[in-house]
Amino acid sequence: MTTADARAGSAAVGADDALSIFAAARDAGDAVALHVGDQRLRFADLAHLTEQRLGALALETRAGRPHPLVGSNTLDTLVTLYALLELRVPALLLHPKLTAVEIAAEQAQAAQAAGALPADAAAVLYTSGTTGQPRGAVLTRSALLASAQASRANLGWHDDDCWLLAMPVARVGGLSIVTRCLAARRALMLAPAFDAALLPRWIAEHRITLLSLVPTMLSLLLEAHRDWAPPAHLRAVLLGGAAASSALLERAAARRLPIVITSGCTETCSQVAATPYDRRFDAAACGAGRPLTGVQLHIEGGHIQVKGPMLMAGYMGEAPLAAGTWFDTGDLGELDAHGCLHLHGRRADLIVTGGENVYPAEVERVLEACPGIHAAAVFGVADETWGQTVAMALVAGPHPPSDEVLIDYLGERMASHKRPRWICFAQSLPHTAAGKLDRLALSALVPALRPLRTPPP
Repeated sequence: MTTADARAGSAAVGADDALSIFAAARDAGDAVALHVGDQRLRFADLAHLTEQRLGALALETRAGRPHPLVGSNTLDTLVTLYALLELRVPALLLHPKLTAVEIAAEQAQAAQAAGALPADAAAVLYTSGTTGQPRGAVLTRSALLASAQASRANLGWHDDDCWLLAMPVARVGGLSIVTRCLAARRALMLAPAFDAALLPRWIAEHRITLLSLVPTMLSLLLEAHRDWAPPAHLRAVLLGGAAASSALLERAAARRLPIVITSGCTETCSQVAATPYDRRFDAAACGAGRPLTGVQLHIEGGHIQVKGPMLMAGYMGEAPLAAGTWFDTGDLGELDAHGCLHLHGRRADLIVTGGENVYPAEVERVLEACPGIHAAAVFGVADETWGQTVAMALVAGPHPPSDEVLIDYLGERMASHKRPRWICFAQSLPHTAAGKLDRLALSALVPALRPLRTPPP
């Protein structure tokens, strides 16, 4: 595919203009599109950089084959993402914390599924599941745009909006900020990583109006700046990725922070429920929020089911989701008489630490391949700052691995947020009558836990 082909294809299909940096340059070329470091780049500047990138990418990419892209927060990453959108080549977004072993596994899976993706696939983001095998959620352009429109219906857009992106582009919360701002021709600020010490300065200097955080980030911000109060131009702080405690919401309310609680997942292109914008100074009253425009929610067996145009096409290499299907998020909750969603808990096999999802089966699979370990159970331990931290209970052979061996072993094979911080050894693990690991019974092992002697970074 040539650069000219990409430009012509983008211009020919009007629906694609929303996610085209070239169309954005035609619509609002002189408007500031990106704050990165000391630079202020206009949409016209980003279009020029994308034009330069297209030539090389057109030779490296193939239609229908996801192109690997480490989703670190850099200008180079964004320009490559804009170029892939022009080429209509889906981005295989790789979390920047992944090890070389994890990256190789995700790329190998993507190569096997080449050619089977829908024509409008825009990105593939990995999640995992009860089997411990990563699964690539295929997000389409139409789903990302439906998500952007649902967000817009709640928050609206102001002419001077600037959205701070401080979470990885490889997470759906980060990617959705990029696509929302591109579709709306509004500015975003790209932070290299979250930094509680610098956040108030960024908000002031770049006149940030919209900010997305996970509860851990908000807690660290409030701890680091005990006298800080939000400026008037900060009109919404979206809080999602994990459940926020009532104590944290009370601390935020005391500072008059405009909190919009959000609930969603990778498979739904981010949020499907959120605090109504006009209730942002009383977010706790609306639970996890109300369904956004275009979203249908219902509860079946206590599980939250979702239907809507922002739903993924399916998992890469698996059968696509049927049109109009209900997707089981696995989260537990209920809808009250006012239409507000209340979360009662995440799926039993999910740990959320600092806003990052950790799937125990994935960690257990790696641990059980370690010499000296016969069986492993991984579970979450409550933590005031991180929400949960990761713990492991091991059944070992006659020569169990030392803490140092485990740390080195996991460090080569798993991203840092997946690695257990707590450990205990057990004679056996609890199982259900059906012979499956009884995850609900693992809490009984908490008193036996101790921290790893040399905590991983």
